[in-house]
Amino acid sequence: MKQRVGMVGIGRMGHGIASNLVKHGHALTVLDHPGNQALGDLQAAGARVVGSLQAVASAAEVIILCVTGSPQVEAVVLGEDGLLAHLRPRAAIVDCSTAVPSSTARVAAAVRAAGGRFADAPMTRTPKEAAQGRLNLLVGGDAALFAELRPLLACFAENITHCGDVGSGHRMKLLHNFVSLGGAALLAEAAACARRGGVAPEVFVEVLAKGGGGGVTLERMRPFIERGDDSGLQFALANAVKDLGYYATMAADSGAVQTIAQAVRADLALGVQALGGERFVAALVDALAEARVDDAARG
Repeated sequence: MKQRVGMVGIGRMGHGIASNLVKHGHALTVLDHPGNQALGDLQAAGARVVGSLQAVASAAEVIILCVTGSPQVEAVVLGEDGLLAHLRPRAAIVDCSTAVPSSTARVAAAVRAAGGRFADAPMTRTPKEAAQGRLNLLVGGDAALFAELRPLLACFAENITHCGDVGSGHRMKLLHNFVSLGGAALLAEAAACARRGGVAPEVFVEVLAKGGGGGVTLERMRPFIERGDDSGLQFALANAVKDLGYYATMAADSGAVQTIAQAVRADLALGVQALGGERFVAALVDALAEARVDDAARG
């Protein structure tokens, strides 16, 4: 069944989602925003571009959010003249952003009180898989709503996991990002130490790949470690710091230990300080290789 879909957030990930929705024949309305990628190809394929959240909400049965994080989600949904003020009866909001679960619970409750429905569906993988329609989605929400949304989500996702009630998708996403970013930071520290010690990068990677250090994260970091190519892990350092901050909030809310998470966040923050937030995580190797021990301690 073709649906009327609204989207807020046509960034590097959102653009891939939007292009696949249009390709599958859904009537797509997107919010014009300075943070979007170029929209010309979407418009040429039939997407409608509007200038207000009211116009998005009035046009859509399902509204997909793909924004930076919890403050942006709250502003878009709950803000003055936001989506909530114009939501169609029983319309569903699907939040594909990465967010703090406690914020997600508040937003979902407000949507339900306004007569709408809500699911969190954060993503893993990269803009490349988004464009290919091969994202992984971690969905939190009512089982009946999940079943209803699944065909739409399958337009841009290869693996779709129902993690439980509202907020469970965002919890699982933060756990996933802690593990994946933690692995990248660990490899970056080790690669930086290897560089300082004169270990050849190709030897470093080869030995790890044949032993306990092998795996997806090493393969994504390998191009940068060997030849300075950061395209294998296209995740900005600023977003990594943000996500680890969200993880820290989630862990604190439940009283969980987060000793390693704090150390990972410190390394990532050092990377932002040294390289800027727009650089990709793999470039953390350079920042750590050049850092002094007192810099790392302050981070």
